[in-house]
Amino acid sequence: MPSRPVLAEAAIRDSDIVFYETRARRDPTGAMDLARAAQLYLQRARETGHYEDVLRADADARQSLGNRAVHNASASQVLASALLSEHRFANALEVQRGLVESDPTHLSYRAALAEVEFELGRYDDARGTFDSLRAHKSELSVTSRLARWEEIEGRTTEARHLLHMALDEAGRRPDLPREQVAWFWLRLGDLELRAGRPDVASYAYVNGLAAHPDDYRLLAAESHLDAVRHDWHGAIDAGERAVVTNLDPATLGTISDAFGALGDTAQAAEYARVMEVAVSKQPGAYHRAWSLFLLDHGRRVSLVLAKARAELETRQDIYGYDVLAWALYKSGRTAEAESTMARALSQHTQDGMLFYHAGMIARAAGRPAMARSYLERALQVNPYFQPLEPDRARAVLAALPPAPSGPHS
Repeated sequence: MPSRPVLAEAAIRDSDIVFYETRARRDPTGAMDLARAAQLYLQRARETGHYEDVLRADADARQSLGNRAVHNASASQVLASALLSEHRFANALEVQRGLVESDPTHLSYRAALAEVEFELGRYDDARGTFDSLRAHKSELSVTSRLARWEEIEGRTTEARHLLHMALDEAGRRPDLPREQVAWFWLRLGDLELRAGRPDVASYAYVNGLAAHPDDYRLLAAESHLDAVRHDWHGAIDAGERAVVTNLDPATLGTISDAFGALGDTAQAAEYARVMEVAVSKQPGAYHRAWSLFLLDHGRRVSLVLAKARAELETRQDIYGYDVLAWALYKSGRTAEAESTMARALSQHTQDGMLFYHAGMIARAAGRPAMARSYLERALQVNPYFQPLEPDRARAVLAALPPAPSGPHS
């Protein structure tokens, strides 16, 4: 059962939404009540994953800005965050730039701008913005975003240090909603799992759930963690608890794989079917985790390829190139996959999944030495990068010609 403080927070938040929405209807030309309602909708969306609340936050923020375009930064901040949740990154960039122009000294505005820049793949811009913020890395609005940037740049140790700083600061902030504290633990757990440290990741997820019990994001992360450790029953249990709150396609895919590994083909097929239905109802771009699951299982390959190409027209980040490269590989277009994968590796990010994809593409391109190097690197960085793919990497490595030896190799 959720703890009493978390239940109280949720009840107060829902009551506040009704309060501010009621006041906004009484004063349709006002701005502040709409901005506050938008903030609360966005907070609830983070807690529940309900996309409808993101759209409500977007609508209220826009109406607030329509009523008052100046001196209304709170509505602009919510609008930028809602646009990020909608994967409308170019629009979020425009709003965030406006906020920075209105007050260049505001740290959270600049940190959020840097986040949008690297999400869009504007790495040179992001680097410059983050460099200007390094002197303020202890500020909570800066710390977690800078940590993600350090990870993208391949500096995992620095990213880990920053996330511990964020958690220390969050622990001193009784004003923070519990879901935000849980989110910092989630970020640390995800970082540790990508670094190949599943036990440390588990510790982080457990602490996150202690802060915010039944958080669907942490339950989904625990399901994925159990799956990569081949604890299939644990993956099913945590995953089913997560999808009660949010029917996330990636978690449905994890549950499907877990049932498949246990030999329950009927349940595996049913969860895969539900996952397909959930994906078909998602607006906009596919999330990367869903796209990779579909590609790994040979589902909707041509559609994922088309979606990946379309997304890269505006969002040219390394993980977008990774999805496109993998879709091209699954489509048998190896030469295009090779050149695209090079873009995915361009920032030197230490991610086992990226190296695995590069290795499999190199093997298909007839480059066994390169394939061996990438696959060995994938398993060295993180032997737990996915539930099933590490075993496939080992099988491919065993079948590859042995690496040359000697002083001239």
